[in-house]
Amino acid sequence: MRCHKFWGPCSVGFYIWTAILFRGSLQGEHQRRLYKELMANYNRLERPVVNDSAAILVELGLTLLQIIDVDEKNQVLMTNAWLQLYWTDIYLSWNPEHYPGVQNLRFPSDQIWTPDILLYNSADERFDATFHTNVLVNASGYCQYIPPGILKSTCYIDVRWFPFDVQKCDLKFGSWTHNGWLLDLQMLDVDTSTYISNGEWDLVGVPAKRNELYYECCKEPYPDVTFTVTMRRRTLYYGLNLLIPCVLISGLALLVFLLPADSGEKISLGITVLLSLTVFMLLVAEIMPATSDSVPLIAQYFASTMMIVGMSVVVTVIVLQFHHHDPHGGKMPKWVRVVLLNWCAWFLRMKQPGDERKRPGYKYRHTTHHHSSTSSIEMGTVPSLTVPLSQTSCPPCPTGTSNGSMSLYFGNYHPIENPHCPPSSDSGVALGGRVHGSPSDDAEPPGGVGSGVASLGMGVGAGMGVSIPPPEIQRILEEVSYIAQRFRDQDEAEAICSEWKFAAAVVDRLCLVAFSLFSIICTFTILMSAPNFIEAVSKDFT
Repeated sequence: MRCHKFWGPCSVGFYIWTAILFRGSLQGEHQRRLYKELMANYNRLERPVVNDSAAILVELGLTLLQIIDVDEKNQVLMTNAWLQLYWTDIYLSWNPEHYPGVQNLRFPSDQIWTPDILLYNSADERFDATFHTNVLVNASGYCQYIPPGILKSTCYIDVRWFPFDVQKCDLKFGSWTHNGWLLDLQMLDVDTSTYISNGEWDLVGVPAKRNELYYECCKEPYPDVTFTVTMRRRTLYYGLNLLIPCVLISGLALLVFLLPADSGEKISLGITVLLSLTVFMLLVAEIMPATSDSVPLIAQYFASTMMIVGMSVVVTVIVLQFHHHDPHGGKMPKWVRVVLLNWCAWFLRMKQPGDERKRPGYKYRHTTHHHSSTSSIEMGTVPSLTVPLSQTSCPPCPTGTSNGSMSLYFGNYHPIENPHCPPSSDSGVALGGRVHGSPSDDAEPPGGVGSGVASLGMGVGAGMGVSIPPPEIQRILEEVSYIAQRFRDQDEAEAICSEWKFAAAVVDRLCLVAFSLFSIICTFTILMSAPNFIEAVSKDFT
């Protein structure tokens, strides 16, 4: 009884297992027989249609997996994609009831008819870069052919808005030998569900379009399906490596106008900045294609910045020429003084450091109790000198030298006057801008040349019975006049140099303001002219 209970389930399992094995062997036999029957009279060159005048319908789709590379210089797009081809082959259909278990068959693509669909704008060395896989055929003769491939296609790269550009590259597929009357090519939607994102490009979309072209030679239409890969460049890399350094370098170019002219580094800084921009221009030239159709946006920005830097170098040369202007080369023209020192300085709120000071006239004041006589000697000219040889009635002065020797006072602030010994009207010698008894109240500059000369005159007037040859006094006065003239010339030269240096500072400040505004305007005008500038900044820099 126990044996019967044990062998009952075992026998049922054995029968089921035997049936499965027998059915599998029958399916293998049916499949082998079906392959043999289908390929017995099959011609892979024959178009599988009932009527030769009818067109076979072929549906074409695309599965985009990855954008591998966009070669701007060679204008080549490399993508990883799968083609999807669907058609019905009436010679490969069967009745599933006659072949139990055979739901579909797989044929190599070189054993049955397949549409000769090729990538028209292929840039591959073999032209057809797809891997020829098997064709999956079901009982109704519906064929599915999905060859994968690394597609290299030509693409016109429009670099006008680089690096804020959006590129559109076409993948144009069509039959190489069949016209539209023989092969009706229809499109399917693009599948991007398995797309792998690219670090340089964002996929915007892949719209498809069916086209029919008519050529002059033939009246038949030639259809094609074009997939347009629309992608936007991600600008973070180029912004950090090209744009931001360029903006910083252009800012350094403005520092040329803040650098003191006496440092001797203004020209060196400008040339260094210019060479740096040239290096960045070479980097951009290596990336961009050698085309004259359009100038890249970043090249326009670099060119404008280089123009600013070049103009700053030219202006720096002018500033240095102003700053180191030779005072003997002439005074500043009136129109330059009016434009730079008046208008521009007022506009920039600049004031000339220190007032223009002229050397004051040297005056000597001597008050007499009786009357005064004038004998003025200007420092620029030496008039005739009259020294009286007659003795005066005035007793010897206490401050004079004994025995009637002459007293000369040099370096005193004020000459010592003797009220008991007033100078006569014809014996006083006054040096400076005023005469004896002049109403001027101007004080004598301490330690100046005028005080020494006045002391000299006082001593000569106070000398009693002393006869000094006029040529000696003449030579002394000539030397004093020469020294004073040298001071005047130095003051005038310093005033001229100060004017030119202030003009150089005004030009520096004016160019700093003008070039800063021009640089800011160029930066925003050029960069923001790109159609998707706001989108790129919002997505890539945030």
